[in-house]
Amino acid sequence: MRSRADRISSIAYRQGESPRFDARTGELIWVDIVAGRVHRGRLEGGLLTVVRDYEIGGPVGVAVPLAVPGAGWAIAVRDGFAHLAEDGTVTPLVTGLTTGRDQLNDGACHPDGSFWAGSQAIPRAPRAALFRLSADREVTTMLTGLTVANGIDFSPDGRTLYFVDTLPLRRLEAIALSSGTPGGRRTIVEVEGGNPDGLVLDDEGCVWVAVWDASEVRRYAPTGELLVTVELPVPRPTAVCFQGSTLVITTASLGLDRPPAGSGHLFAIDVGVTGPPARPWGGVV
Repeated sequence: MRSRADRISSIAYRQGESPRFDARTGELIWVDIVAGRVHRGRLEGGLLTVVRDYEIGGPVGVAVPLAVPGAGWAIAVRDGFAHLAEDGTVTPLVTGLTTGRDQLNDGACHPDGSFWAGSQAIPRAPRAALFRLSADREVTTMLTGLTVANGIDFSPDGRTLYFVDTLPLRRLEAIALSSGTPGGRRTIVEVEGGNPDGLVLDDEGCVWVAVWDASEVRRYAPTGELLVTVELPVPRPTAVCFQGSTLVITTASLGLDRPPAGSGHLFAIDVGVTGPPARPWGGVV
């Protein structure tokens, strides 16, 4: 089945990424990685209204809510993790996870309240990693030998990690977690026609993947069967999240000499299946 998403934002971002629905506030939160900004907005009546923008002072890969209302967000920054307060104050939590131009990228919270985020190597080489920030701020390296750690989500029981290391293999994987430690890896699908980027699970256990340079978001069954293709009028969708049955899609204009109209904007479509809000980080700041 094929369908087409509609533009919901009035602002274009260079590298819009990592949308998350914050159930505490009823707002969407997303980032512009290269601009170093976190954005909050409210989606109503098919239009996204920006509530507030935050300057982080460097690359930011993702923001996830804390559990307590008003407690702000945990964010993945260039070389580690930080806390973003509602007033815009940024407080480092962990530093030194990357060196040189490498930086943290996409991330998500496990049902146990830990915050997982992967890095990307710049220039590209298999030296990136996937990190786990526990609620008590201990960091564990969960995977190594990655190049561009990207889409990440977990099964509701926390026993399976759905993950994309975009380059060079372009694979969507399911990784068994035993006592929180990655074990057996299974390729769900080798993505063709573009680069798999951000992802999210819906409430039926299927995986929605943004495919960079394919102008598509694809819904895959856990067996790898392609179930739905959402088309976009721009080439670089980056990531996805759910607000109820609405699939929200971020896109990028980064690296395009002549970006088509709509590049860098957010898009949305009612896909007839629901997905959960962002899981919170269990830490206290």
